[in-house]
Amino acid sequence: MKKSPLINIILFLLTFCSTLVVGALHAGADIVKDPLQVFRGLPFSVTLLGILLVHEFGHYLMSRRHGVAASLPYFIPFPSLFGTLGAVIKMKSPITTKNALVDIGASGPIAGFVVSVVAVIIGLVFSEVRDMTGVGEMIVLGDSLLFQILGWAVIGPIPSAYDLFLHPIAFAGWIGLFVTSINLFPVGQLDGGHIAYALLGKWHRWLSIVLIGAFLAGGILPSLISGQFEFNNWLIWGMLLMILGPKHPPILFPDIPLDRNRKAVGIAALIIFILTFIPVPIVIR
Repeated sequence: MKKSPLINIILFLLTFCSTLVVGALHAGADIVKDPLQVFRGLPFSVTLLGILLVHEFGHYLMSRRHGVAASLPYFIPFPSLFGTLGAVIKMKSPITTKNALVDIGASGPIAGFVVSVVAVIIGLVFSEVRDMTGVGEMIVLGDSLLFQILGWAVIGPIPSAYDLFLHPIAFAGWIGLFVTSINLFPVGQLDGGHIAYALLGKWHRWLSIVLIGAFLAGGILPSLISGQFEFNNWLIWGMLLMILGPKHPPILFPDIPLDRNRKAVGIAALIIFILTFIPVPIVIR
């Protein structure tokens, strides 16, 4: 019996509403005085949901191609800086081979990465460089290596005492790159964990444990040195990865070797992870 997609549709519509509101607020709309200004959030909402859709349907279509039963994407609305916690699909049957594991794991991040880069480039064209002299406390987004490169290519060097104010489309693209990097952590059952398991086999679990330990240490050591507890980004990463866990479920046919093309895809995913990783995503300055 085929399951109705009603819950998927409802969650998508709720996420559209939450990202629409967040996008409008980022655009400076006063939706309390004029509720119709909420539509100023469309560029952000449509771009971000488009990136997430491409990412999740990359997984979904590749799962179907390899005969792995998977659900349609479940979007997660959430009242936050982004308006959503992303989207997930649920695997309903075991993954068969290492090659299928790489295809399914890498297809989403790579597809979402491509769309995110396009969004960032388009959004940067419409972004503004503003004088920050006398500006008070504000939220500042961290830069990945790739975002710095794209910013330099599109905007050029930014003078001291100035900063870049992202257009909503560029902001959605930044989130897309951020989501890509999170999913490509080679830990547990994240997309990067799938790829690492296919490439490394039993060593995947040890890599997961080492990375979780490194993030936790990076979060705790500053507090030990300063003598004052600080809940920093590294500690958040470590706790998140610890909750997800280091284990990966076995595949059905582990003896079928990984082919050369899938190894190249794994290397490409690693390069994308390095380019999109943001050590400190958000700070108050």
